[in-house]
Amino acid sequence: MSFDGKTRILKIDDKSLKAARELILSEELVAFPTETVYGLGATALSDSAVEKIFKAKGRPSDNPLIVHVHEDYDIEKLVYIDHDYARKLREKFVPGPLTMVYRSRGAVSPIVTCGLDTVGIRVPYHEGARKFLRAVGVPIAAPSANVSKHTSPVTAKHVYDDLSGKIPLILDGGKCSGGIESTVLDVTTDTPIILRSGLVTAEMIKEVVGKCEYSLNKPTDKARAPGMKYTHYCPRCETALFGANETERAQSFYDICVKDGKKPLFLSYGDLDNKLSGNKFYLGKTAEEIASNLYYGLLEGEKTYDVIIAFEVVTGSDVDVGIMNRLSKACAKK
Repeated sequence: MSFDGKTRILKIDDKSLKAARELILSEELVAFPTETVYGLGATALSDSAVEKIFKAKGRPSDNPLIVHVHEDYDIEKLVYIDHDYARKLREKFVPGPLTMVYRSRGAVSPIVTCGLDTVGIRVPYHEGARKFLRAVGVPIAAPSANVSKHTSPVTAKHVYDDLSGKIPLILDGGKCSGGIESTVLDVTTDTPIILRSGLVTAEMIKEVVGKCEYSLNKPTDKARAPGMKYTHYCPRCETALFGANETERAQSFYDICVKDGKKPLFLSYGDLDNKLSGNKFYLGKTAEEIASNLYYGLLEGEKTYDVIIAFEVVTGSDVDVGIMNRLSKACAKK
């Protein structure tokens, strides 16, 4: 099946899954839902298919991709599992929002790994993703289904807004519940190392295997996982980020924006909502609620407002680390 230049959005059923399988096996692209964000998938076994991902997204060629498989797929066809703790983590967190980086057997396209000797493997628990991965029957390389550097999509419509005319099919599985990308964990060393923070936190990992560290990323280091090197998650409007205790400064900035003829929007959470006056999108009270709503707030906000004003997220949860990883990058360009 070839791409005719038209992008279809289809609910996930037997008919759409058959179409998805035909497209994937024809080395075309299919966007699909996961519990975190929508992914842009191609067979990980084909150089030409994976190249289409980079082209559609405008993604830098040295930014590696994650490989997605269903829960019954034998990942040891693709990787070496060098440490017993990795098996314990799989038992606890897989399927789920955890990507584990292993030594690669070289079975996937080198374009997926950007020439590295490691590859990240994830098993999503979203029912639509599981149906898609079973239907296609091959490992799927998939970054987020958006134009590179833009905010990651959490609905099929968000995908369409970015990639219409560039991909043949979007499988619609509703709004993603997790809202930020998976934790990426290097399991090639004696101690598991978080390369990208997410909903599976360092504390959760320590509870299972007793140890976990964060990667000390240098600007000159080659990216070993998505989200480590480049600007990401940015909405298409002006942004500002304030400390959690800077509501007065933020309100003053909001008022200046209004005087300048701009339409600002607060991304508020917790009790901050009561301290702010004006247009507001409420992210939630808990870290999990905030993570779930973050990208939706950024993407919906950019459609109507000229400036999005966000705040440092401090809830006391270890998930705050992953949220701030995304939010600081989303607000990097003011």
